[in-house]
Amino acid sequence: MRRLAIIGGGAWGTALALLARRAGARPTLWARDPEVVAAINERHENPLFLPGIALDPAIAACSSLACALEGAEALLLVVPSQFLRAILLLLAPQIPPGLPLLLCSKGIEIASQKTMSELAGELLPGSPLAVLSGPSFAFEVARDLPTAVTIASVDPSLARAFIAALGNPRFRPYLSTDPIGAEIGGAVKNVLAIACGIVLGCGLGENARAAVITRGLAEVMRLGLAKGGRAETMSGLSGLGDLVLTCSGAGSRNFALGQALGRGTSLESLLEGRRTVVEGVATARAVVELARRLEVEMPISAAVEAVLYRGAAIDAMTRELLNRPYRSE
Repeated sequence: MRRLAIIGGGAWGTALALLARRAGARPTLWARDPEVVAAINERHENPLFLPGIALDPAIAACSSLACALEGAEALLLVVPSQFLRAILLLLAPQIPPGLPLLLCSKGIEIASQKTMSELAGELLPGSPLAVLSGPSFAFEVARDLPTAVTIASVDPSLARAFIAALGNPRFRPYLSTDPIGAEIGGAVKNVLAIACGIVLGCGLGENARAAVITRGLAEVMRLGLAKGGRAETMSGLSGLGDLVLTCSGAGSRNFALGQALGRGTSLESLLEGRRTVVEGVATARAVVELARRLEVEMPISAAVEAVLYRGAAIDAMTRELLNRPYRSE
């Protein structure tokens, strides 16, 4: 895996291109925005999504999928989760059978309630799949700050190949054979980060945030186990680790959106004109639908979904959560 096609020219896709170069690979980055493509190729930077970070001149960008795929030995998919289906349908006639895929988006599709690996398995059945998840802000990875993540695949040799293609002493991927557990942790934590932001925005305090993180992890575990994931995966980097970072880190878009909601800003004004996607907004609806289908209790996630989509008042949702019956932990 020395020639990598990276589909998605946002902050995370660009950071992964930097990682690939540090590991000695040759990445080609596909982006829809011609401004991003020109900046990467001509000025070796991505000022729209990763400002202030100098890119290796060997990182190439293009706006044509055929160009990005030429000679690729593996494909990294780094598009927002709700757009993955459309990209996979475009890729299906263009990629050779057996081309390995690393899924780097964290979310669950609203329409089908499928994880990213389930979606890719359906639309590209001939491609071996692995999942990248874990606590990893793109800016910190791009700045070469120490980071540990999970690369999960039912095929350990595939996971090891992607670890070799991206890993270095400052970016440590740990191997897992539980992609579903890794994906559930990576998706639900974005919803819980919105909840934590609301808590802080409303002035409810750090005790309440700690409670949301802890009881939120219980929700992750229940849903992940119902989907066939393993508890140890969700208590690791792609579950607890990612949850703690996203619910407390200053760079979390989901936490920042929740905090603004807690302070009284409308969701419409927060989303209007954004260039970056706040994954937890769409994932909240998908998670709640999936939980209902699997008969899994997820009261915090349901409260976030009610605030985002049903016009529920934050104060009312807070009272409802606090007035739930006492129970054993």
